[in-house]
Amino acid sequence: MYKLLIVDDEPQILEGMKRTLDWEKYGFGSIETSETIEDAISKAVAFYPDLAIFDVCIGKDRGYDAIRRLNELGLPAKYIIMSGYSEFEYAQEAIRCGVKDYLLKPVNRTKLQQVVEKIIVEDLHGTLEGADHDDVNIDPVLGVRYDSLSKLVNRILLMVKTEYTQNITLKMVAEQFRMNGTYLGQLFLKETQMKFSEYIMAYRMLRARERILSTDEKIASIAQSVGYSNPGYFYMHFHSFFGKSPSDLRK
Repeated sequence: MYKLLIVDDEPQILEGMKRTLDWEKYGFGSIETSETIEDAISKAVAFYPDLAIFDVCIGKDRGYDAIRRLNELGLPAKYIIMSGYSEFEYAQEAIRCGVKDYLLKPVNRTKLQQVVEKIIVEDLHGTLEGADHDDVNIDPVLGVRYDSLSKLVNRILLMVKTEYTQNITLKMVAEQFRMNGTYLGQLFLKETQMKFSEYIMAYRMLRARERILSTDEKIASIAQSVGYSNPGYFYMHFHSFFGKSPSDLRK
């Protein structure tokens, strides 16, 4: 049985996260919660969780600082960061700490489920009985398994997933990795057979399609939520990508 630690300074968030998934179904027999960084570190050392979910801001402290400390202590847990802020700096620090994913609040149940299932299969070497979950391990744009990609490309994909709502560029990613932008772009193209700009556009289109089909939000609002400040560009890209307009898709 797995152990889960959830860390947030808001008690209602802790209770909500405990109810978001049927954790027992996924093999988590023990769940502990903490509302402070100090308590979280103490509990993690004593509890030895397999998975720990940290809010990025816990009072005046940062969740990734606690993760960094636990990494230094050699704790073999896997980590997820959740945040109410889509801040590039927070995503950068999360990546440096080796977190498995960075989820924006309110945490989407389906997204959390996919991340947890991926961790169980790939990191905890467990199984997901009773269903075919192969798609969880496959990149939605590239159609290939994450474990078939290099560590560098997986880190780039993580940055796209966490920052696609912002004006993320190859130059920004290259600066984060302290690499030449042209060289990094060539490496990404060689491994994925896609330019970075093509990948992020495709990822935004898939996220937009999900929201169009699952919500009643206005198209202009959805366009902005996936990183398009100009609705005209969004409509043009969407029609080019799917062969139909957002409103036609929703019919």
